[in-house]
Formats: sequence, C-alpha cells, structure tokens
Amino acid sequence: MPARTPPVIIIGAGMAGLTAASALRRQGVPVRLFEAGREIAGLAASFVDEEGFSFDFGAHFITNRLAAAIGVGAACRDVRYYGESVVLKGKTYSYPFGLAASPRFLASAAGRRGRGVFGRKAPETAAEWLYESYGDALAEQVAIPIMEAWSGASADRLAASVGEKFGHGIGHTMLMKLATRVLKKAVASGYCNEQRESVHVWHVYPEGGVSLLCKKMAEGLEDVLQLQSPVQKIIVDSGRVVAVRVNGQEVAASAVMSTAPVHILSKLVEGTTALQHLARFRYRPMVFVNLRLRGRGLMQDVVTWVPEREFPFFRVTEAPSSMPWLAPPGKTMLTVDIGCETSDPVWSMPEEQLGELCLEHLRHMIPDIRDRYLGCRVLRTPIAYPVYLKEYEEERLALKRSTGVDGLYSIGRNGEFSHMLLEDLYWRTLKVVRGMTPSRPGPTLARVVA
Repeated sequence: MPARTPPVIIIGAGMAGLTAASALRRQGVPVRLFEAGREIAGLAASFVDEEGFSFDFGAHFITNRLAAAIGVGAACRDVRYYGESVVLKGKTYSYPFGLAASPRFLASAAGRRGRGVFGRKAPETAAEWLYESYGDALAEQVAIPIMEAWSGASADRLAASVGEKFGHGIGHTMLMKLATRVLKKAVASGYCNEQRESVHVWHVYPEGGVSLLCKKMAEGLEDVLQLQSPVQKIIVDSGRVVAVRVNGQEVAASAVMSTAPVHILSKLVEGTTALQHLARFRYRPMVFVNLRLRGRGLMQDVVTWVPEREFPFFRVTEAPSSMPWLAPPGKTMLTVDIGCETSDPVWSMPEEQLGELCLEHLRHMIPDIRDRYLGCRVLRTPIAYPVYLKEYEEERLALKRSTGVDGLYSIGRNGEFSHMLLEDLYWRTLKVVRGMTPSRPGPTLARVVA
C-alpha cells in the first residue's frame, strides 16, 4: 500500500492562509491549516460594538473584482465615493486636483522633472525617489513627512522601492478620479499591481465587514483548520522542509506556507541558518483610534492626510462618509492612524487618554468635536507595515524570489514583507498555489518569482 502523501502545512488563518488553503483544496492537494489565535481573519478581522459602529484594523477597501472572485459579491455594497485630501498649514487641498492646482507645488514638480532627464541616476533612497517624483516642495512638505510617520524611519534610510506604495503618478490618479465622478462609483486606483486597473473595477464593502471574505474562504476547511494551535518549529532536513511541531507534536509536511512575519519565521525554522538574516527586518507598529461622533461628513474627504509633524497622527479616515452603514444614523466614526514603537508611551496609553489626544489635535479641523464626542475604541498591532530599510533591501528582494529553503514559502503581507493590499495579497497567493507541481513523493511548490 503506497505511503500517504504528507499535507501542505499552512501557518496562519488570515486572508493569505485561507486563500492558499481553499485553492489547494480545490486542486485536491491535502492541507492542514494551523492558527495560533482563537479566531480566523487576523488583520482582516472586523468588529461591531454595542452601539452599531463597525470598524476594521485601519481602513480596508476591497474591489468588486476581489469580491466576485471570492464569491461574496452579492453581499457587498458599492462605494459611491472615495476622496483624499491633505491638510497643510490650516488649509485643505484635495488630492490630486487641489495639490496639482497649487502654483508652488506645480512649479516645483515641473522644475524637478525638467532637470537631468537624460542619463539620470536611478534613485536609491525613498527621499531621492520622492524628490524625483513630486518635486522639492511637495516632497518636503507632504510626501516625506507622511512616509516617515508611517514607517518610523528617515526617508534617507528607506529604500526607493517604498515608492511602490504610493501607486501611480498624479496624472493616472486624476483620470481615475474623473471616472469616479462620471460613473458615481469609487473607481479603484493604486490598490492592485497584480491585475490591471480599469474603470470597471471599483471599491465595495461587505456587509458585516472585510472579515466576511475570510469566513467565505473558510467554508469547507473545517476538517483541516485548527485554532489555538501555534506552530512552534518548522523542521528542515538537508535543506528541505520535512515537518512542523505543533503543541509538542511533529506533523509531517510536503511543504510549508507561512504567513508569519519574517522576523518570527526566522526563529521558527530549525535545521538551517538560511533565514537568520530575516530577524533584523522591521515592522511598524500602529495604533488605530476609532472616534465615535455625532453627525456625518465632518471631514472634507473620506481620507485626510496630515503631514505636519506637530500632529501625533498622519491619517484620518471617515469611512461612513462613503459607507454610511458603518455607523448608526446621524453618527460617524473617525479612524485616526498613529505610528509608534511598542516602547513609546502612546502604545500603552489608555483608550480615553488616546481619545483626548486625538480630540485636542482634531479641534483645529472640527472646532466642535468635543461636543460631538461619544467615546472611542482602540486597536493596536505591532506589525502594521513592513519597513523597507535600505540596509536590507537586497535581502528583501531575494526573499521575493525564494526563502532559500526547499519547500518553504512565505506568503501574505507579513510573510512576503510587502506593502500590498488585500487585492494583491489574494492574486499573489493564488500565483504561488498555481505553481504547485508533482515532484518527488508529495506535492511541492514550484519556485515563484514575484
């Protein structure tokens, strides 16, 4: 009787892990999915409080294309409007039209692009990339301060590839914004690199929150999903993954797909030193303060960027402006993004104190905000965004090609150490799964070049 093929072990039941597990299941590949927590979804979890306010880890926007691919299109509502603004020296500029109309920003960008067009050296740091892309004024006053608050590192220390997070240029963004006005749907711009952008791809939001996507993909995986089962070790023998250790028990594996943050993955692997360099990769912790308020449309746009350094936050999102069902009638919620380190006082600050901190700085934008305030809910994560430091950029690019261990694949936002959003996460994970080919006993994963 032939030996039974060991399963592909998947670590983490967030969006990437569930995408991989459900896709492998459809191919007839045996899988086992281990999740350390009590619930699935991870950073794609959604929350509804006792008063009917809905919120996520930050502000998630998905598209009708992703919803249809997963099979939840019928449970999603179209987002009619999505606007962005920048507050600078007390004045609010819409993005991109308002900034593009500013004489000083326009002249600066035009002058910068007019210099050194031929034989220009490729930018090596994020600062160089921003100066080259936006001009001195916009880079110094807007882009660099936001990038540094978001990443927690100087733009001179960040790799130029951070620019990938900023998406397409202003011209492309303006075209997509115009399409939004014509179609009266929030056409997605800068949310996907794996699939083509189109006026036929717009933002939607699932009833019940983005966690609905994970719930849908978990259907049919009940027999292979184990909650509260942290993987303690990934065992490598002769350069190849052979097993994992879970709850003190070894489970044979034909391959392992890990969604763990890479600095944790480096500590999980036993039997090789190939991943030790990943231990120094950094993630940016983030505190999301969800302020509950009376009224609606308190900010000029859905997303407001705040680059001035005297503010403790760099972004404020009023999601109910475009998705009114996220708050009870006559009320709204502002999600305030505060970048910090886990050693900073703000990380351990009590909820109401964080609420007061936000109110004090937001009163310049909403003068009567204290009269509207109904309390807040705070979410914290130590792994909100990968930090693309220039010092390990070559190693980051190497990780995109391979972990260096046969049969070990690092997937998802944290596993790939990538700034990708949910849409790209889904398609990139499917690309890995499609690389599954029969090799020596049991399925293995073909090498995928991102």
